[in-house]
Amino acid sequence: MILVTGASGFVGSTVLKFCRDTVACPSLQNLSEYQVHRLVEESGADVIIHTAAISDTGFCQSHPDASYQANVRLPLWLANAAKGRKLICFSSDQVYNGSPEDGPYTEVQAHPSSVYASHKLEMEERVLGLSPDAVMLRAEWMYDMYFKKSNFFMNLIQTTDSVLVSPKQYRGLTYVREVAENMERVIGLPGGIYNFGSETTQSVYQVTQFFTLSLGKNLSVEEGPPRHHLWMNCEKARKYGITFSSVEEGLLRCARDHGLLSSQDL
Repeated sequence: MILVTGASGFVGSTVLKFCRDTVACPSLQNLSEYQVHRLVEESGADVIIHTAAISDTGFCQSHPDASYQANVRLPLWLANAAKGRKLICFSSDQVYNGSPEDGPYTEVQAHPSSVYASHKLEMEERVLGLSPDAVMLRAEWMYDMYFKKSNFFMNLIQTTDSVLVSPKQYRGLTYVREVAENMERVIGLPGGIYNFGSETTQSVYQVTQFFTLSLGKNLSVEEGPPRHHLWMNCEKARKYGITFSSVEEGLLRCARDHGLLSSQDL
């Protein structure tokens, strides 16, 4: 059985929907380390997929203590409780947000420049120190037809006039359903850190132009200021059979799944 934390959130709810033998973990917010340990023990799970986090980078920057509790301390408590269980933690491509290189980044090029990113990197290192068989997934900005949280897909389909994006930024964007579809293979990964998501050779500006044209939307795609690259080389995970659509193909698949495009439009 698979215990999924953050079960009411964007990623956790999708994992519960599309993965077999999953059960929702009660909220970990405000629990003590002892309560987390008891919850894991009583769950009967042999795999824990930890998706719960505070991922609002602005909030984390302004509230570092809350970020540390959610993004470092709670995963460490899970790692201590998960003895004999497979632990999978979602990390973030934000760990590359201060990298001096242009990318696409490999797992050894992490260089965080924000509170959130620093906490995610610390989480990875300390959880693996406690549980070397754990898997850290550096996930990208994920999207779907989801109204509770802003994402790239929703931003574009809801915009009616113009959109401002950087022609100088390269960034991975991932259809969250493909994340869930890969979880069975993720469970079999050796312990370590993995870049995890769709890849692209196009700038965010080019991707935006491509997708709006594919949807037939009459949007003005305007050039924004340069932004730091957040694109990854996912070859390490791919060697273990973990594959994603390209960024462009994933967006089209999501649009088709939600009836915004027919198969004849692709």
